[in-house]
Amino acid sequence: MKRPDRRSKDQRLRPLQIRRARKEDREAIWQIFRAVVAGGDTYVFDPNISRRKALAYWLGPKTRCYVALSDQGIVGSYILKANQPGLGSHVANAGFMVSPSARGRGIGRAMAEHCLREARRLSFRAMQFNFVGKLPGAFRHSRRGFVDVYIMYRRLKAPYNSR
Repeated sequence: MKRPDRRSKDQRLRPLQIRRARKEDREAIWQIFRAVVAGGDTYVFDPNISRRKALAYWLGPKTRCYVALSDQGIVGSYILKANQPGLGSHVANAGFMVSPSARGRGIGRAMAEHCLREARRLSFRAMQFNFVGKLPGAFRHSRRGFVDVYIMYRRLKAPYNSR
């Protein structure tokens, strides 16, 4: 027996389209970026980061940027990149941002699932998610001071012992 969905119609996940970001997406990405980092409680970016610096990072030459579109327009964005250069380039890293007006609807989860598929498609061997595995006092939270950071790692391909 299936339980009824108690969320209101506006809270349910609407079908999303997730695609590579385009030049015309820059303003929407900036609006989401600014809203997410402004509180200083989620990312290490300066809450007063300039538009230019934020977009240079998020849309930089070493990142692949994606956007999530719903009937509201662009409601989220994520980047996918190598976690480290050279001998660490087989491990992917990603960052996710969801518009405050679209939170709680599964958009972050949908982007994370898309990101894992993309990382596999791009031949990354693993994904490092920042924030599971404890680093005491590694993040300066805007209200709580120095708080712990957690690192999470997920293997995408079977391990191998060859070079």
